[in-house]
Amino acid sequence: MKFSTALTISSIASVAIAAPRGDHHSDVHFEKRGMVTVTQYVNENGAVIIPGTDASASQATSVAIATATLAGATTSTSGSSKVTTTLSPSSTSVSSSDDYSGDLTGSSTGSKFEDGTIACSTFPSGSGVISLDWLGLSGWSSIQDSDANSVTSCEDGSYCSYACQAGMSKTQWPSSQPESGASLGGLVCKDGFLYRTNTDTDYLCEWGEGTATASNSNSNGGIALCRTDYPGSEAMVVPTWLESGSSSKQISVVNEETYYQWEGKQTSTQYYVNNAGVAVEDGCIWGSSGSDVGNWAPLVLGAGSSDGITYLSLIPNPNNEDASSANFNVKIVATEGSTISGDCYFEDGVFSSTDGCTVSVTSGSAEFQFY
Repeated sequence: MKFSTALTISSIASVAIAAPRGDHHSDVHFEKRGMVTVTQYVNENGAVIIPGTDASASQATSVAIATATLAGATTSTSGSSKVTTTLSPSSTSVSSSDDYSGDLTGSSTGSKFEDGTIACSTFPSGSGVISLDWLGLSGWSSIQDSDANSVTSCEDGSYCSYACQAGMSKTQWPSSQPESGASLGGLVCKDGFLYRTNTDTDYLCEWGEGTATASNSNSNGGIALCRTDYPGSEAMVVPTWLESGSSSKQISVVNEETYYQWEGKQTSTQYYVNNAGVAVEDGCIWGSSGSDVGNWAPLVLGAGSSDGITYLSLIPNPNNEDASSANFNVKIVATEGSTISGDCYFEDGVFSSTDGCTVSVTSGSAEFQFY
């Protein structure tokens, strides 16, 4: 492996993720947050830059990623260059021996989805779509009404969101989003049948950039990485299961220039990392205070790509005030023949940088190695 030191990853903006608000309580397994996750880029001095512009091109040797959770439409800055974040709070059992790999391999996208042919009462499994049975939503990852309130049944007027297998992301969300700043995602139910909300694609799942994987050699057991259902409820329920000692799994690295944007801002993928030994159905849920699962898990990892560079991060989860409760370590390393910039790890409850850390994958790919 070779590591490049050409880039300086020294300034990650402060990040905090608030607890879910009680006034959005749902009768299913999670509460809805009134916030979304967007991505901004800062240089080594903390100045925000825009990838793809002439100005950012000249600073390409000092790009870092800042993952911020914003409340509604509110973005807060301190001074003129430093990024900070203003935050607001916003069963059926399945064996974790199911690795949620789905039915697709290579670059296959499966079968095209035909509007108006599948009843809203039928979950559209296959072609990369996986069922999340433990949530009690008939396989859906979340169901919302047109105002983004959580509901429990996929019926007329509902937006029925779904999960894709590891390495893939859902393609469906309406171009018209709620003015509240909440997001809608998934298929829409009309006259008893399911329809696409994004007709630019015929497929429900798409592969990411293929520039990140995750592996697990931790002796405490398998690790449940729980991606947020976004756009959608933001519930951390989309699973990637890392069996101890098994082969690597893909991390979904979205192209932030073409994937879902919140009010014009680029978004990345976020995974809540549960302790080793916590099963998917116990960890990929809204957790309760002090539970160390779901939105209270020890840390969050992020992934995204812009202007040809993949950014991978490890971020403290402010909901969990005791990172030492984690029973795993993790580091981001270059795969053979690849080049990354930066040093990023979480070991014995301590991050390599106080506010988390980020690496830039300038060629090839990198791996989140749990141990």
